[in-house]
Amino acid sequence: DLPLARCHGAVLAGDLVSPINVPPHANSAMDGIGLRSDDLAAGRWQLVGEVLAGQPRSEPVLAGQAVQIMTGAPLPPGVDTVVMREETRLDGEWVSVSAPVKAGQNVRQAGEDLALGAVAIAAGTRLGAPQLGLAASLGQARLSVRAPLKVALFSTGDEVQAPGETLAPGHIFDSNRFTLMALIAGAGCEVMDLGIIPDDPVILRQQLAQAAADTDLVLSSGGVSVGNADFIKQVLAELGQIAFWRIQMRPGRPLAFGKLGQTPFFGLPGNPVAAMICFLQFVEPAIARLQGRVWQPLRLSALAEQQMKSRPGRTEFLRGIFHQDASGVLRVRTTGPQGSGILSSMSDANCLIEIVPAQPAIAVGERVWIHPLQGRVA
Repeated sequence: DLPLARCHGAVLAGDLVSPINVPPHANSAMDGIGLRSDDLAAGRWQLVGEVLAGQPRSEPVLAGQAVQIMTGAPLPPGVDTVVMREETRLDGEWVSVSAPVKAGQNVRQAGEDLALGAVAIAAGTRLGAPQLGLAASLGQARLSVRAPLKVALFSTGDEVQAPGETLAPGHIFDSNRFTLMALIAGAGCEVMDLGIIPDDPVILRQQLAQAAADTDLVLSSGGVSVGNADFIKQVLAELGQIAFWRIQMRPGRPLAFGKLGQTPFFGLPGNPVAAMICFLQFVEPAIARLQGRVWQPLRLSALAEQQMKSRPGRTEFLRGIFHQDASGVLRVRTTGPQGSGILSSMSDANCLIEIVPAQPAIAVGERVWIHPLQGRVA
């Protein structure tokens, strides 16, 4: 249960049921004059007052009468029709209209937006700006939200060094942990950063067991290929179970998944692009499921602006740049060289291009699926 101002990005724990009608009363949708629908034939009405937003009028409006009324002002007794100001003519205390009038026009009925007792926000919704505004409009100062998931993250490999250190010969800087920390935080989770764990099965076993006990999800990068020094699969089998450790996808073939006791574990590839794509395709949906959310990434159809190659029998994700042409058609091209270690290709991309196993090659003008990255990798 948190104050509304601290709920941004949190996941709603239970349905928010509207305690009121929205709007709470019938009101004017326009600045103009309020009339009775049973008195529209009069053609000319005497103005008997003005109704402002937040200042209800209790005195009824009778036949032959009208009131000036502002947008959002509650309708006084008898009034059920509003004529916009631009379609009226004033002559002293009398008013007439210059356009046809339909009974009930320009009126928002009580409960029209949201009825008393209706579900305003469903459980499992991640709360963004519109939802917070809606909750506030219902008078909710606090909301019941799920506790953020805790995700343990570490990198493996004796060749991996933290940024800021002097790079030893044959070593590389650990970029994966920082991209993954940002992606985890962007998904609304808390990160437990375990740093870089060396290629030592004893240390790895101890860290994995502790992480599984303290968090909701354990995530690693590196250490799941077929190298002799890759211990992740071995330790995973000892502490829990392996569901799979290789998939028909490029980049990202060496992806491990299993459980450490009851805690899910993903072993992502060491290649930077492969690690990010595996996160987007597997970990992000898993996080949403653990959060109790129903979530599906956006997938759009676009026309290829260049030839693209793939190997049949597997799904391939290329980094792409899509745009909308003058006719409104989505078109897409790649960012250039697609090696799974070229992190700049993800930096330049605004989408992933999905080439399905049945498409061994893509011709210019052929349709492909794209996954926009806006809002997912920020």
